[in-house]
Parts: sequence; C-alpha cells; structure tokens
Amino acid sequence: MPRPTTKPDLIKAANEQFAKMWQLIDSMTSDEQNATFNFGDDKNRKEAHWARDKNLRDVLIHLYEWQQLLLNWVKANQHGEERPFLLESYNWKTYGDMNIELWEKHQGTPYDKSTKMVKESHSAVMALIEPFSNDELFTKGSFSWTGGSTLGSYCVSVTASHYDWAMKKIKLHIKTIK
Repeated sequence: MPRPTTKPDLIKAANEQFAKMWQLIDSMTSDEQNATFNFGDDKNRKEAHWARDKNLRDVLIHLYEWQQLLLNWVKANQHGEERPFLLESYNWKTYGDMNIELWEKHQGTPYDKSTKMVKESHSAVMALIEPFSNDELFTKGSFSWTGGSTLGSYCVSVTASHYDWAMKKIKLHIKTIK
C-alpha cells in the first residue's frame, strides 16, 4: 500500500491497517498474546526495537505512546504552546533513547490494559484528524510547527505506517510460536 498523501487515503489506510493488526492479534490465544517473543539472534534484525520489545504488550504500548506524542503535540501547538513532536530533551538522533524510556515506563502495564489504551488512542487520533482539511494535513507550511514536513505525514507515521511495523513483529511472533 503506497503511503497516503490525501486525507481520505490517510483515514482509509489508518483504519484498514488497524483492523488488520487486530485480526492478527485476535487470531492468537490468550497465552500466545501474552507470550514472550522468541525472535532468536538473527543478525539481519539490527534495529533496536527487535531487542527492546519483549512481547505484544511492548509493541502496543509503543503504538500508544507515539500516538500520545502526536495528540499532545498538536493540542499544545494549536493552543499557542510551541512544542516539538518528541519529548523534551530528545531529538531525531536520540529518539531511540526516548523509546527505551517509554518502554521502561510501561513494564508494569498489563497486556489487557495495553489493548484498551491503544484502541482508545487510535480513536483519539482519528478524531484529531477529522476536522483538518486535506490541505492542512498534506500541504507543507500549513502549520509552522510541522517544520519541513506536514501534519498528515506525522499522522500517517503514528497510524498506518506504525501498524505495518507492528504487524511485521506480530506475524513473526505467530510464526515462531506455531
């Protein structure tokens, strides 16, 4: 699926990928949903998230926290509080450290709670998108606080693209437990 560049495509992709992700999750038993990942030591998996995320809860919490970043960022900037997308003291070179901080924050979060959290955050992001026009979402310069990007690009990243990322991990988890 090509990366969405219009509001209708964004809404469609976000909702379709979210539904596909839940179909995968719902295809697993409760024990499988709560099982520890066993991805082995594949040297081709160099990205930090392969070592960071230990289970499905960790993946769902990652989705939730990045959606919270978007929601808080848009709300603050719309109310005149200039704020960067990432948490304070992090930048695009150090966001991996931020991801670890977010991961650590939720090590006590139960799996069932993580499912509720990500479902609610998805709904909140979709509600956030709704009032924006196509131009506001996908025309550079619509908002000074999006820098050289567009609000729509951030929305795609924390929804459809992130759901694709999550599904890769979930599919591998399913493959390794069957």
